[in-house]
Amino acid sequence: MNMRNQRPSMKEKVNGTRATLNFADLDLARQLFGEQNNNLKRLAEAIDITIDARGHTLFIQGDSITVRLAQNILKQLYGLLEEQYPIYPVDIDYAVRALSRDDRVNLKKIFLDTVYITSKRRTIAPKGQAQKEYIEAIRKFDIVFGIGPAGTGKTYLAMAMAVAELSKGQVSRIILTRPAVEAGEALGFLPGDLAEKVDPYLRPLYDALRDMMKFEKVSDLMQKGVIEVAPIAFMRGRTLNDSFIVLDEAQNTTSEQMKMFLTRIGFNSKAVITGDITQIDLPNDKISGLIQTKNILHTIDGIKFVFFSKQDVVRHRLVQEIIKAYEEIDENKQQPS
Repeated sequence: MNMRNQRPSMKEKVNGTRATLNFADLDLARQLFGEQNNNLKRLAEAIDITIDARGHTLFIQGDSITVRLAQNILKQLYGLLEEQYPIYPVDIDYAVRALSRDDRVNLKKIFLDTVYITSKRRTIAPKGQAQKEYIEAIRKFDIVFGIGPAGTGKTYLAMAMAVAELSKGQVSRIILTRPAVEAGEALGFLPGDLAEKVDPYLRPLYDALRDMMKFEKVSDLMQKGVIEVAPIAFMRGRTLNDSFIVLDEAQNTTSEQMKMFLTRIGFNSKAVITGDITQIDLPNDKISGLIQTKNILHTIDGIKFVFFSKQDVVRHRLVQEIIKAYEEIDENKQQPS
């Protein structure tokens, strides 16, 4: 009988620390295994198991906990393929991370929650439970704070949500802002006019925009004022109505700047504020506006704080190890000699 004409299904048989998984659809099984079984090798290395593939059948061996984890990961990823979601090698890492922390996590509810489809037809979707919570918070609340280390997708997802809402006509403009320099707004010593001075500090926002939209489209919308990228000082004295506003690197705003920014938000507007409170570059006599808001605004209805950890990093797997190494240095510094 032709397997391709059968409804895709999966059978499993577990015997102690050994398990057998059989995937009925050979094409989907090959996609799951990856080119030269690289996805399986990646999974085996990540959770310290052995996986042998014979046709569309897998033989898994390891301790009981990791065998069950591998089964859960493979079954859920196979289910995503059944929904025509393409599995990339990095998705193995995301699945391991999510299901290692909570084996009840439903990857379909996370990975299939499309935020935006880029001009290159690439789907932007959450890659973990924290990102899922973050996206849902942005949909529900008018002011959302995303706080955590670099590489957790805070700014990128916020910008994807902004572009999505603009494309649906839910807002009429996007405003992207961040502190112009690490220690404030003192730009006079830099060469060039104002645009040339602040451009290097805003470049990451431009790059993310152009990853989502064609260069010509971004340029046209910026020229028309539909998309604005500017240092936070440019927000002073304005009322931002019908806008999706993203404040990036908010840990480097002063208390005064943060208050100014938050009081600019007008009708039918949504603001997402992102930052990493472990990477503050303000002078010692300046209070971080992000830390202050975390302490004084968390009880206000309509404002949501979402916190990310190093386990939520969605960049190269080595980034997590790098963050961990630096955290250990900081911890050693704080310990009495």
